[in-house]
Amino acid sequence: MVDIRTMPPHPAMPPHLAKPGTPVRRPRSRRLRRALAGAASIGVIMLTTAGTGNADPYAAPVPVPMLAPSTLDVRFAAERQAIEEALETAQAVGDVDRGKALGAFLQPGRRFLYFDPRGGGRAIEVVGDLARARRVAILVPGADTTLSAFDRRGAKPWSTPGGGARAVYAQARSMSPDPGLAVVAWLGYAAPKTFSSDVLTDGRASEGAERLRHFMKGLHRVNPGATVGLLCHSYGSVVCGRAALDGPGGTAWRQVTDIALYGSPGTTAWSASTLSSTARVWAGRGSTDWMEDVPHVRIFGLGLGPDPVSPEFGARVFDAGPGGHSDYLAPGSSSLRNLTDIALGRASDVAPG
Repeated sequence: MVDIRTMPPHPAMPPHLAKPGTPVRRPRSRRLRRALAGAASIGVIMLTTAGTGNADPYAAPVPVPMLAPSTLDVRFAAERQAIEEALETAQAVGDVDRGKALGAFLQPGRRFLYFDPRGGGRAIEVVGDLARARRVAILVPGADTTLSAFDRRGAKPWSTPGGGARAVYAQARSMSPDPGLAVVAWLGYAAPKTFSSDVLTDGRASEGAERLRHFMKGLHRVNPGATVGLLCHSYGSVVCGRAALDGPGGTAWRQVTDIALYGSPGTTAWSASTLSSTARVWAGRGSTDWMEDVPHVRIFGLGLGPDPVSPEFGARVFDAGPGGHSDYLAPGSSSLRNLTDIALGRASDVAPG
């Protein structure tokens, strides 16, 4: 999701200075912020999106073999060719932003397991050795993520799937020259827009959850011995939540030992224990993340449920530092260090929040 922080509130009167019996009030700006967030959430429901009526110029995904150790190189080559063809289309139709993104995809050493240029686009990139990794981290992004924003969003490349995956991998390499980690930048679903009714429900997440679970089955065929950590940002935490709530799902899903929810609007689960009885469930939120002001409710299928960082939810809360909604994987941040430790399965090294 894009960062829509409002101005910070004025500090409230310290409780020890209030007269006895006088209730301590929230700062007016904070109350106003919450009211505006609620009003915006309701107002979003009234928005509709009109179609352009133009046919999508991009081709459908190319057929590729089932994921397996012997098919990885074939898939990487096939998807690279598909990206080259999509780049030609982008240049022909004058799609400048898409063209820049696809040109970056073709840089030497980049490897994609899946690519679909239609609409906002979908892509799954691997950073590291997927077949030999002892540990695999799957980064699931949130709203407003498209192919054009796969690597760069403003001045914060780490807030994107590709940039975030490389930030986690680089952090792991700084801890050990051979961390045994592969990171997957998983844009395997049609992410909703922040200002749309889709972002208030789990409809897009349910579709994404099915695709994520399908990918997990392929990952199990490629590397059955690796354990998995899910790094789920913003609306991506709804995707992870729906995937976990769909049930254990056999051996592939049992590879998941950690689920990290950060900048989360909710997961539709009522508690961490409901979300998973086997994986460690983590939650974190930066102190300036506007997500704090989003109402955490779920009524008649509207809303995404309890706040994952609340004590009632029961997750392991980690220190996410002072950053905002787009800063969790910023180089040098405490949130990146903690999320990398979660990605590596090093639970005892994660600093509590």
